[in-house]
Amino acid sequence: MKLQHIFIGATLVLVACSTKIAQQKEAAQNIDMQGQWYIENIVFNDSNYVCPGEEVSGSRQYITFDRDGYFIQTNCNTFSGSYSISGDTLTLGDGAMTEMACDNMATEEAMRKLIMRAANIDTENDSIMRLNFIDTGAYIILRKATEKK
Repeated sequence: MKLQHIFIGATLVLVACSTKIAQQKEAAQNIDMQGQWYIENIVFNDSNYVCPGEEVSGSRQYITFDRDGYFIQTNCNTFSGSYSISGDTLTLGDGAMTEMACDNMATEEAMRKLIMRAANIDTENDSIMRLNFIDTGAYIILRKATEKK
């Protein structure tokens, strides 16, 4: 009888864990990352952050995701490559990067520090996305572009 209770208990735990994993995968699959996202803030900690719109006014700095990969446009340079999503974790892969010298390279320097690190994705109303970089505590706030091209 005890063995039967242990088996039932183990089965319930397994079902609960499987359900949670399935819900996490479903949530990640429902994240609509496709399109252009403006880079609002790159935050390393309370006193170390970059606000691209304040660094270079009038410059649109953004990340675009499509089926083939990602493309990042800063005020001066670009980054591009592949990406993958597993659960709610985004990993940006190796790719190409331009290296032009610019008057203000704060966004480029911040992106270089974070670009190859895995990030958990949080979204709000399909218009705000936060990339939480797992091993650093840093994060990037992105706002979905709504303008028609």
